[in-house]
Amino acid sequence: MNIFELSFLSGVLTATAPVLLAALGGLICQVAGVFNIALEGQLLWGAFTAVVVSDVTGSAWTGVAGAIVATVLFSGMLSGASVGLRADPIVVAVGLNLLALGLTGFLMRRIFGSGGTYSSPELAGLPTLAELGLDVPVLGPQSPLVPLALALVVVAAWWLGRTRSGLRVRAVGQHREAAEAAGLRVGAYRHGVVLVAGALCGLAGAQLALGNVTLFSEGMSAGRGWIAVVAVMVSGVLPYRLLLACLLFGVAEAVGFRLQGAGLPQQAADAAPYVITLFALVLAAVAARRRPKEAS
Repeated sequence: MNIFELSFLSGVLTATAPVLLAALGGLICQVAGVFNIALEGQLLWGAFTAVVVSDVTGSAWTGVAGAIVATVLFSGMLSGASVGLRADPIVVAVGLNLLALGLTGFLMRRIFGSGGTYSSPELAGLPTLAELGLDVPVLGPQSPLVPLALALVVVAAWWLGRTRSGLRVRAVGQHREAAEAAGLRVGAYRHGVVLVAGALCGLAGAQLALGNVTLFSEGMSAGRGWIAVVAVMVSGVLPYRLLLACLLFGVAEAVGFRLQGAGLPQQAADAAPYVITLFALVLAAVAARRRPKEAS
């Protein structure tokens, strides 16, 4: 298996993009002091609404827009409960994850008339860069949302480190009392980042359902939102480190597909990305425990 083949690198980017978009949402929430573990449900909701809107309108880009709007509204429940009412964000997020899983399954049967997987020749998927006249050999046959995800890492790093609003978001997360004393509206900033995270998860769901494939399957997020949460935890809220963590998942998934093609059982290949992610989380925990000892 040649990891330098363009097809392999393309597969890595395809697997990485949805996780990276969702993880960026989780990262800006973490910076602002909101621990967002609803990424799994938001990603799934984004994928579902992207397929529904694309199927109804016949336009993949309208599906992307619909996914962003619908997921922002969905994330509003997390914002209203955890920021507005100061409920436990973990409890609220777990409830939203379960709601997304059950609601998409229920609506799938009502809208499409069956459960499981919905796919149709008339369902519009996202065009590739080549179809748009922007063929980049390194990226392969990717949708435009893949390079957008990579570009957003740079934007997030610049925004959090160089702009007034980004520095204020960091202040809100690190020193809430001091931020309030300085006149910053802590609640408004936290509401804002949760909603922006919803938009990013909507993009992630659209890429997963209309870019990686062109279908919707019940539970198709398949733990990617949880992988995004882990990526945020191991990144130390540094965007470039977050990118490396998500690329690790992408490499693992691409390797899993290659091994499956070589005869490895599907269950073992599907488990590979999650085993590697768990291993990365353990290493991060060990490293975090060693730092205080080295400092002392």
